[in-house]
Amino acid sequence: MADVLLGTPVVATPGGPPPAPEVPPTRTAGAAPPKGPRHVAGPLAIGPITVDPPVVLAPMAGVTNVAYRRLCRSYGVGLYVSEMVTARALVEGNVKTLRMATFADDEPVRSVQLYGVDPAVVGAGVRRLVDEVGVDHIDLNFGCPAAKVTRRGGGAALVARPVLLGSIVAAAVHAAGPVPVTVKLRLGVDDAHRTYVAAGRAAADAGAAAVALHARTAEQHYSGHADWSAIGELKSAVTDVAPVPVLGNGDIWEAADALAMVAETGCDGVVVGRGCLGRPWLFRDLADAWADREVNPPPLLGEVVAVMRRHAELLADAFGEDLGVRQFRKHAAWYLTGYPVGGAYRRELGLVSDLVGLDALLEQADPTLHLPPEALRAPRGHTGGPRPVQLPPGWLHRATDPTPPEGGDELVSGG
Repeated sequence: MADVLLGTPVVATPGGPPPAPEVPPTRTAGAAPPKGPRHVAGPLAIGPITVDPPVVLAPMAGVTNVAYRRLCRSYGVGLYVSEMVTARALVEGNVKTLRMATFADDEPVRSVQLYGVDPAVVGAGVRRLVDEVGVDHIDLNFGCPAAKVTRRGGGAALVARPVLLGSIVAAAVHAAGPVPVTVKLRLGVDDAHRTYVAAGRAAADAGAAAVALHARTAEQHYSGHADWSAIGELKSAVTDVAPVPVLGNGDIWEAADALAMVAETGCDGVVVGRGCLGRPWLFRDLADAWADREVNPPPLLGEVVAVMRRHAELLADAFGEDLGVRQFRKHAAWYLTGYPVGGAYRRELGLVSDLVGLDALLEQADPTLHLPPEALRAPRGHTGGPRPVQLPPGWLHRATDPTPPEGGDELVSGG
């Protein structure tokens, strides 16, 4: 079965970038796109890597494995980042972690997200990724809001400690050599501690090749709206330190959202997370929008079913049929979000155990079903929050403390 099921993949344009297309002007995330011209960002340079269009798949635990990255790549060029792995687990040779840090032979850029809180451990993990895995890009996780991460002083908790964050970035950059290191941040722990500007400037000063901002606090988790204005503020602040790209993340559900974010904030590219869950063709839509081509309407259910089958097949190839099909169950729910298929059908898909059973269920789907317009922007993936952020004792009272939190690296890869 061909990899491309809903359109022709976009290829990089030889001989330099095309003229920048026009996009709608400023709008609030979730609103209908207005009319009027604005220019979008050109190709994104992350060290020696050119990303055109400037679109990045956000690392997501249990999602952005080798199978999903391959499926997304079939719809267009972008930077597709792996699941998070932990630096200490890499250093200790953890089998699960090393398996997660593997890539298909046809992946043009081997991109991995790394978690760590100790500069020395992160540096050692980076060296292993560069020397043994052969990665081309490393992204450092300073954005995860999960309690099991922040209570150890990791993820989004580190945005409140810009000195320590800068030391971690500097260690990673030194160990990576020519391999570019980027960072992903949150606004801060909560609205009372929005420290993203200081953290972003520290990362840029330490040699980060790009800074991405999920414009929510850790307390928000995935609730409410992303504060796009903060992306523009970070862009201005980081540019004063070093001319590194700034990417925006949050509330990109359609291609028009990405163009609106760039127009509103001046950011250099976008990071797409939950918006592509059950919709890998969003990367084709983004490529079309960036190239000023017409974006296709949402696919009929028959087209979605074909992609679902391909995704399950890729997971089975990568992890074995039993584990692959079990991993696919959560994706099935995302693919069907908004389509009027009924609760009983969804429950049956949530219990499927092999490809034969999956085929039998998919054949029952009505291929002519449309996605209702009101369901186009239905949230997928995490929706929880706000909730209090768990932090190590006294964490917010020592913003300039460069000391790594004790036990902060003892975390299982995949986050």
